[in-house]
Amino acid sequence: MATTLAITNPATGAVILRVAADGIREVAARYATARAAQPRWAATSIRKRLAAVAKFREQVVARSETLAHTLTQEVGKPIAQSRNELKGLLGRIDFFLAESTHALREQKVFADDAHKLDERITHEPLGVVANISAWNYPYFVGSNVFLPALVAGNAVLYKPSEFATLTGRHIADMLYAAGVPEDVFVPVIGAGATGAALLRQPVDGVFFTGSYATGAKIAAGAGKRMIKVQLELGGKDPVYVCDDVDVTAAAAAVADGAFYNTGQSCCSVERIYAHEAIYAEFVDAFVAAVKGFRIGDPMEASTYIGPLTRRPQLDVLRRQVADARRKGARLASGGSAIKRKGNWFAPTVLTDVDHSMLVMREESFGPIIGIQAVADDDAAIELMNDSDYGLTAGVYTQDAVRARRILSRVHAGSVYWNCCDRVSPRLPWSGVKRSGIGLTLSTLGIQTFTRPKAWHLRSA
Repeated sequence: MATTLAITNPATGAVILRVAADGIREVAARYATARAAQPRWAATSIRKRLAAVAKFREQVVARSETLAHTLTQEVGKPIAQSRNELKGLLGRIDFFLAESTHALREQKVFADDAHKLDERITHEPLGVVANISAWNYPYFVGSNVFLPALVAGNAVLYKPSEFATLTGRHIADMLYAAGVPEDVFVPVIGAGATGAALLRQPVDGVFFTGSYATGAKIAAGAGKRMIKVQLELGGKDPVYVCDDVDVTAAAAAVADGAFYNTGQSCCSVERIYAHEAIYAEFVDAFVAAVKGFRIGDPMEASTYIGPLTRRPQLDVLRRQVADARRKGARLASGGSAIKRKGNWFAPTVLTDVDHSMLVMREESFGPIIGIQAVADDDAAIELMNDSDYGLTAGVYTQDAVRARRILSRVHAGSVYWNCCDRVSPRLPWSGVKRSGIGLTLSTLGIQTFTRPKAWHLRSA
């Protein structure tokens, strides 16, 4: 019996559409299709593969308003932020278009004329890769994988999150319109059972974005098969606000870093340490900034805080608030679900927190933050590193030397000075500890979809 997947609007709880979910047989058939097509795609010139990506960019521009509305409808992201994601996607595409040929070129690394020896490196596609993507930034997170994977000559089995299925369909339609063959980019539609079926296929690489628990299971299974694995997992990203900042400006910037996309970003600020000399002033400015965020219909351009995409996350946030208050934290703003249809939680600020509290240790992935006072830089660094995660970390200070000294001691894949919650296509995106393994973006993130081959050539 065929199963269906219900697409629900998180702002209202209403079912938008029901679609057929792929079962074990369908997934196996899609894998066989991609496997058969991949050699032909790899034999296609990189010039033609890049031309398809350029046409995909044109499709994104032409359909941007439809794409934004679909994204907001199915994940609840405020429409202005959906539009921002699509605008930001263009810069990533431009990076891949500009850098892929150079990153994937054959390299001559050594020549010894006396011994007639020539050493070279080529980059061969992995083959068929599974891309299990995320719902919070489906265009950003997905394009980090499927675009360079396609450019490098791979076939892609693309499983969009079940919470962003319609967006995944749009992506497939645009790639096909751009000239990518339907048997080279193959969507796999469904929830957890479909993803599990996909991982049982003999793919050559798995690129996953999601929770640490699922990522750990994927890593264990893939390790036995000796295939390429890239895992972008969770974060508990800290920011330290030093005593020399413009407090109002720093508070506004960090509040945006914590609550943008309703706090549902892998690199959202999730814990704040403020120097004790400015702690009280910072808390007041931060709370004022948060209370200025407009909560409302995500289809309205002025809305900043929308619903949570996943309803179970409401219970996670309730538990973190209750735990913090029981252990002595002060509730400065919010603290509970909003009583309306859909998945809504009030923007929440907890102060006087410490590391015994869940809000400072477990990933929140919602509109909630804890602020803790620290005596000095050393205390801040110790607390910033006191986490199972290590995705990003930031510091706000007017002193560049101080910033570099602090950030050099912080264990994170990306570090920020006087900014936060940003990703550049020019820089590698990676994490340490439970935040994942491998990387995307930068030229390294293009090469990650290939298998380097070493050539030892000696003429007769």
